[in-house]
Amino acid sequence: MKGLILSGGKGTRLRPLTYTNAKQLIPVANKPVLVRVIESIRDAGVDEIGVVIGETGPLIRETIGDGSKFGVKITYIPQDSPDGLAHAVKISRDFLGDDRFVMFLGDNVIQGGISRLIGDFANHDWNSQIVLKEVENPTAYGVAKLRADGSIEQLIEKPKNPPSNLALVGIYMFDQTIWEAVNSIKPSPRGELEITDAIQWLITAGRTVYPHVHKGWWVDTGKATDMLEANSLVLEELTPTIAPDAIIENSHVDRRVTLEKGAKIINSTVRGPTIIGENTIIENSYVGPFTSIYYNVTVLNCEIERSIVLENSTLSDLNVRLQDSLIGRYASVSRNDSRPQAMKMNIGDHSNLWVV
Repeated sequence: MKGLILSGGKGTRLRPLTYTNAKQLIPVANKPVLVRVIESIRDAGVDEIGVVIGETGPLIRETIGDGSKFGVKITYIPQDSPDGLAHAVKISRDFLGDDRFVMFLGDNVIQGGISRLIGDFANHDWNSQIVLKEVENPTAYGVAKLRADGSIEQLIEKPKNPPSNLALVGIYMFDQTIWEAVNSIKPSPRGELEITDAIQWLITAGRTVYPHVHKGWWVDTGKATDMLEANSLVLEELTPTIAPDAIIENSHVDRRVTLEKGAKIINSTVRGPTIIGENTIIENSYVGPFTSIYYNVTVLNCEIERSIVLENSTLSDLNVRLQDSLIGRYASVSRNDSRPQAMKMNIGDHSNLWVV
């Protein structure tokens, strides 16, 4: 069995961070979402993985490499234009051949992994298995209508009047019958080859498509609020550890905090669940629950909670607590005490700023 990860999206809803970074590389609990997906597939026993890439392909290649550091073999599959999930499957034929495969969207975070799902698919003669999850806003997703016996009657992409609240999570398993499906469907009104149409083709053709309704949490990390929610959920599941060379001086660090190599906590309070990255310095500061601070960051004379701070950034001398914030790479957030006193900022396109 092989794996296929779709990582070609531009991440427009996460701008301005995604002007300079791939959305799949933004970390949740100090690990890029794409790495979490790779590890989830690997832990299910699949070590040959194709990664479909688009404009952010060079960044993904640089970060992931050949996959050897994650115990897998990565093959990159360029997608020249974002023509739909079924199109991404279609262009992956040379890599996948007639092998069964699991397809995973590269910006999804799911509780519990997929080992059980892979095992179920391997032990049955289903042509496809799809993962569903009850959601509050089904109009934003592909939605499944089930028959009384639990089988799938119909799939609809982003319906105005959803027949159910069961959304396609973004994890699918297929056998070789998917090739006839993706070659038979036509572009949708939005000009894309929809994976829901391909799966519907399988259903209409009498193929066996088995639905699995996921009971744990699942987050599509497409927006900043989703990233923060995923970060909080993953942090709650971490087993806290403190690296042997981490330094704690005159500080209170509770038992739910993870300190990575070379982290320094000085004259500060850190409350978990929280993770502090490699060689990051927290000094004269408060770091509250559900916060992830990546590597080589300095936090000085600040308070911050339920936030994500990316690598090589500096937060200093702030007189208000940062909360529900997503701070990009090499960013500097500080207070200016010189006169005349005024707010000074450089704000990129599609940014949001709240002033208190």
